[in-house]
Amino acid sequence: MKLTYAGLKDRDAFLNASIALPSYDPEKLAETTAASPEWVHFGIGNIFRIFIGSIADDLIAAGDMTSGITCVETFDFEVVDKVYRPYDNLALCVTLLGDGTSEKRVVASLGEAIAARPEDAAARQRLNVIFRDPGLKMVSFTITEKGYALKNAAGEYFGFIRQDIENGPAKAAGAMALVTALLFERYQAGRTPLALVSMDNVSHNGEKLRGAVLEIAQAWLERGYVSDDFIAYITDESTVSFPWTMIDKITPRPSESVQAMLSDLGVEGMDIVITDKRTYIAPFVNAEKPQYLVVEDSFPNGRPPLEKGGVYMTDRDTVNACERMKVTVCLNPLHTALAPYGCALGYTRFSDVMRDAEMLKLVRQVGPAEGMAVVKDPGILSPKAFIEECINVRFPNEYIPDTPQRIAVDTSQMVGIRFGETIKEYIARDGSAEKLVGIPLAIAGWLRYLLAVDENGNAYELSPDPMNEELQEMLKDIEIGKPETLRDQLKPILSNARIFGSDLYEAGIGELIEDMFRCEISEFGGIRKTIIKYLG
Repeated sequence: MKLTYAGLKDRDAFLNASIALPSYDPEKLAETTAASPEWVHFGIGNIFRIFIGSIADDLIAAGDMTSGITCVETFDFEVVDKVYRPYDNLALCVTLLGDGTSEKRVVASLGEAIAARPEDAAARQRLNVIFRDPGLKMVSFTITEKGYALKNAAGEYFGFIRQDIENGPAKAAGAMALVTALLFERYQAGRTPLALVSMDNVSHNGEKLRGAVLEIAQAWLERGYVSDDFIAYITDESTVSFPWTMIDKITPRPSESVQAMLSDLGVEGMDIVITDKRTYIAPFVNAEKPQYLVVEDSFPNGRPPLEKGGVYMTDRDTVNACERMKVTVCLNPLHTALAPYGCALGYTRFSDVMRDAEMLKLVRQVGPAEGMAVVKDPGILSPKAFIEECINVRFPNEYIPDTPQRIAVDTSQMVGIRFGETIKEYIARDGSAEKLVGIPLAIAGWLRYLLAVDENGNAYELSPDPMNEELQEMLKDIEIGKPETLRDQLKPILSNARIFGSDLYEAGIGELIEDMFRCEISEFGGIRKTIIKYLG
């Protein structure tokens, strides 16, 4: 079996391997997508293909969409070169169930793929044509939080952003500048409305996307590249909208066990690719079954009937409540509480962390006990049902090849939202956060993790984080087994509102975190001792 248009013609082989195939003609759909583009997506990696691509696939199969998605990559062009074009833009999506079985389907909704290399004039011209088409309804994004960033920690433009600003729309290269330039093309072609929909796991994602686009456009206005009328066009959300969304689906890197399973079934060419930019991708995608997408229903040029694909369509306030529920209480804080501890305890599978009795106590304290006390119910999703599904179904799924090391990436950038917002809620309600125990333990665990030595004395590599070097320098004199080496090293960290959203000493938990950390470094084995001491 080959994952190509020609290979799909051997339908019996795929069906005998329990791989579901599109009910429509993928080649005809690709032609329609190219001729009548309605939906463009930037950032065409794993979660896009198995989640957003599957939604579109279902709508096409039901007759609710007549064209597919135009897929655009602005960062890692090898993705297009190695897993899109050789496979006719098809994706083999594998859903990993908790009982060890899987559901497999070929998704063919990815009708066109464009590697938007800055030097590729033909690719840029193709994008110009697509954005000038009045039938284009929506542009969506899964480019990660970094994709929207224009400035570094010092508030200075990144070099490539500075170049994009100075060079103007015609030579735009980065994602945000390119999108702004393509909006300028649309403006010049008749000012047709459009929705730009961030589907990234980022708080207030639509606001961040809008802010980046407007900032680049304003810089171009100051340099004479665009007009005031263009600024008015993209500022008016009744013309160009930036809906907010909440997205959730655990989608790990491609698994070698899934690759082997597909190869054993007879599917050819399922090699996992690691690109030069360290993207892990393959012709297949593996993920869990649960998935949630909540979207603000603001589409000035119309939209596909996304609700028929399981998308919750609602207003901005409800999207925000869903996002806060997930990011500050029901999912992300649980991940961030467990991942650093998982690394320090020597685990390499997140599902194994969930089977650790002390870790389960911790996660139940952080989420159901402390977070749920201040969570806002968004109405369309039940916080209680959501968090129990995470703890009892999603996180313990041993067939999801997720790791604490992956989840621990960029923790310094996450704790302010994932823990800091709940801390603020306790301060607002009680005057301080001193009633908290689980969240302080989670923060102490992250600091213990930064020592980069596990409970058996083995060194490990920290997951990538922009503050690793700075934080490790602060903690360099602390030694496990010598609690006296802890003096005042934690104070500049725990008092840093840039990290946590507030000064944790003023919040009433700074000294508690110091005590917990001191207990954890008192000996090898101190982590369990500390969890038991504070949680019983």
